[in-house]
Amino acid sequence: MVRNNWSGQAFPHPPGRRPVVGDLLGADPAAPLQSTMRRAEGLGPIFELKIFDQKFVFVTSAELAAELADESLFEKALSPALVALREFAGQGLFTAYNDETNWALAHDLLRPAFTRDAMRRYHPIMLAAARELFDTWDARPGPVDVSADMTRLTLETISRTAFSQDFGSFTREDPHPFIPAMIAALRAGQRKGTLASMPGSAMMARRIDRRNAHHQAYVDRLLDDLIAARRAGDDDNDDLLGIMLHSPHPETGQRLDDVNIRHQILTFLVAGHETTSGALSFALHHLSRSPAALQQAQAEVDRVLGPDPDVEPTFEQVPKLRYVRRVLDEALRLWPTAPAFGRSPRRTTTLSTGHVMRPGDWALVLLPLVHRDPTVWGEDADQFDPDRFLPGRSRGRLPHAYKPFGTGERSCIGRQFALHEAVLVLAQMLHSYDLEPDPAYELRISERLTLMPVGFELTLTPRTPGPAPAA
Repeated sequence: MVRNNWSGQAFPHPPGRRPVVGDLLGADPAAPLQSTMRRAEGLGPIFELKIFDQKFVFVTSAELAAELADESLFEKALSPALVALREFAGQGLFTAYNDETNWALAHDLLRPAFTRDAMRRYHPIMLAAARELFDTWDARPGPVDVSADMTRLTLETISRTAFSQDFGSFTREDPHPFIPAMIAALRAGQRKGTLASMPGSAMMARRIDRRNAHHQAYVDRLLDDLIAARRAGDDDNDDLLGIMLHSPHPETGQRLDDVNIRHQILTFLVAGHETTSGALSFALHHLSRSPAALQQAQAEVDRVLGPDPDVEPTFEQVPKLRYVRRVLDEALRLWPTAPAFGRSPRRTTTLSTGHVMRPGDWALVLLPLVHRDPTVWGEDADQFDPDRFLPGRSRGRLPHAYKPFGTGERSCIGRQFALHEAVLVLAQMLHSYDLEPDPAYELRISERLTLMPVGFELTLTPRTPGPAPAA
């Protein structure tokens, strides 16, 4: 259990607090983030929710988020949800404590896996996975479940690039058994994180562990067998697993052990596909509701890729899709798929609000509200406008006002991978298809480890790209 004391300091909190249960009665257990966003209204840049004897402190202003992003004063803190996830992903890059050395070792070893040259190697793998998905759409016309299909695509992409494993997401009748086992293990961790502040949580956690043990064992066994087979074989693969298996640290000579390699693979599988699939799904939702933005995005992909609907973007063309990139940036501003990160002080520090943070205290930066701070983003901050990210409008913006990939030394190492994949896939879709949404659909968001639209369908109609502009 991750306690948060703040030495008895008082914070604003929503009305209706009750003895014993605190602020529990106003929370929505199915959508805790969204209910917290609603309850934050009028409480200022920092507030608390008390659930039984656990205190959650939230930061919602860009100015205060910038204070907490100062790496000389603050470091990553693990929330109860991430502590629960450690039982699944161990000392992975996402879930390790700051004083555990494996995350820093893995981070240093894996940096070459996200260079420009590495991205160039991954590019054809990303293209092939997207083409397989498009082929399934073309074979069965009709509405597609966007979030489900984007998740299949990004999982297949990360598994093929990370450890050269094809899960058959586009060819199997039923999903590979690894996938439901992984999802079940993740959900078990999430339930334990949600229950952590409640009386009797230890007993409930043990019950969840017993019910989930066979899922966890299957996931661990499959990956351990894969690692063992790669170690035993004549393995010259330069995927992420190959790097972890064969690369010593350039300065210390240290290597990751096989258990931690499994943890890193799980981290990349989970974080690497859920965040990108959510970003693509939110981007497609907003584009399908914004005819002007959709038209501008399609005009750009037609200009860059040309009139052939079957052409695939080259590696060099992806950075030229600047409006498509702004669409993704804006989608991640409104709904950052990893919606919060925790920060704790390295030493006793006084915030601009007057609150004193001591080592062991932690606060959650609530990104959907930081990204909507009207002092940074304007009074129309709730509106979708990709041109907010034009260079002229971004220049001079408060630093750290936009943090969809986290902050500091523990920010997402796979940021460039995710953005390259997302721009590539979105451009291919816009080049090949017109998007027709269900006009009755209202955005609903599932809160898993990440955020994801629910029930969002599009009818995709093959389109003929517009002619390239005259020379």
